[in-house]
Amino acid sequence: MSMSAQRPIGVFDSGIGGLTVVKALLRRLPNENIVYFGDTARVPYGPKSPQVVREYAREDTEFLLSKNVKMIVVACNTVSAVALDVVQKGAKVPVVGVIVPGAKAALAATKKKRIGVIGTVGTVSSNAYANAIRMLDKEATVFSRPCPLFVPLVEEGWIDHKATEMIANEYLFPFTAEKIDTLVLGCTHYPLLKALISRSMKESALLIDSGEATALEVEELLAKERMKNPSGEKPNLQFFVSDIPAKFAEIGERFLGAKMGVVRKVAVGKS
Repeated sequence: MSMSAQRPIGVFDSGIGGLTVVKALLRRLPNENIVYFGDTARVPYGPKSPQVVREYAREDTEFLLSKNVKMIVVACNTVSAVALDVVQKGAKVPVVGVIVPGAKAALAATKKKRIGVIGTVGTVSSNAYANAIRMLDKEATVFSRPCPLFVPLVEEGWIDHKATEMIANEYLFPFTAEKIDTLVLGCTHYPLLKALISRSMKESALLIDSGEATALEVEELLAKERMKNPSGEKPNLQFFVSDIPAKFAEIGERFLGAKMGVVRKVAVGKS
């Protein structure tokens, strides 16, 4: 299938967190046009049943395909865990999730093969990271813990707040006993807490940002398929949400580390 290299990369997430993946993509691939969809009307996906997440993933994919994307990046850890096959089946363009790149990066970094994973309840209970890591290296030992309060704290802007630090210490303390040397940030919100998480871990573990690992995988895939955008023009970034565009733009600039411009509201699926 011949593809125009100037077509955009499509990225979707259940909400705002996937903007950390967009930030990583822009750092690595500054020429690429990007269409982002955040399903803010139905966020969060983490606590929902796999069947519902799979239906949402199909609808999110259809929306991005309507924007003529050349590739889809599933920035949502929950969708990557329980519905990546739905996206791959429906997309007919290359699809990259966040879990396998994060697992590969963790194994490349670990010396002791003792790896921690933190994420939402949905991501952790799916065992997706643990399974991906063990599939790549049977000798690796994986310890997983859900950290659900991190998401609302990040969205509240409490990045370096005393309350966030106390919660992080509570969540992460068990990892110190397990003597992990690598910790996968298995949620797109968590990179904003890197400094705080590192302090809570007494800097004993290398932090793996799945978004950064995913951006590297996207770059390698585009190069292999000769689909990198050759244009040196300023990239066109488009942001779509299913609800509350003004709030998304306000909070989103913290995640993206840049001004976002117009955020458009669109209807996706039946809701």
